[in-house]
Amino acid sequence: MENGYPSHLLERAVEEFSGLPGVGRKTALRFVLHLLRQDVETVERFVDAVGTMRRDIKHCRVCHNISDTEVCPICEDPRRDVHTICVVENIQDVMAIENTQQYRGLYHVLGGIISPVDGVGPGDIEIDSLVERVAAGGINEVILALNGTMEGDTTNFYISRKLAPYDVELSVIARGISVGGELEYTDEVTLGRSLINRTPLKS
Repeated sequence: MENGYPSHLLERAVEEFSGLPGVGRKTALRFVLHLLRQDVETVERFVDAVGTMRRDIKHCRVCHNISDTEVCPICEDPRRDVHTICVVENIQDVMAIENTQQYRGLYHVLGGIISPVDGVGPGDIEIDSLVERVAAGGINEVILALNGTMEGDTTNFYISRKLAPYDVELSVIARGISVGGELEYTDEVTLGRSLINRTPLKS
């Protein structure tokens, strides 16, 4: 038994699971052994769900949120406030804010934040498409809901400079969220209050 595994197939499956974020080899082995205890049809449904998701999922052509369709349900919802855009780093942040039920506007998912150390510049994230949305007119407020880190503040500043020529109010979420904290791990009440108590951004 090389490397302690009785099966090369088992070892290969463990290797794949251990590549997931936060999953070590011991946890990966528990996942694999759990699947081995299931009937073949159950495992095939699991594999099909993951494969179909990866193959067919789309990014909304308006806000870049994930979606089953070309335009996501939030952008298509006639009940949303189309004059307000909340700018977030990633899809998890959209989900976190939606869970507060305190925000009824639209979103713009950057897909990252400016981080020279990590080699991420303004051209690597969806800033130009945000400027295009604002330039098209009809937007009264852009809420910058990025994490309270140096990279988040740098991105806020860059966006504020890009949007300066347009007649749009810029605001940032209140710092009820701790400096350095991440939106997706903030409790819903605190995050909701931070949105409601947002403050004007002064460049």
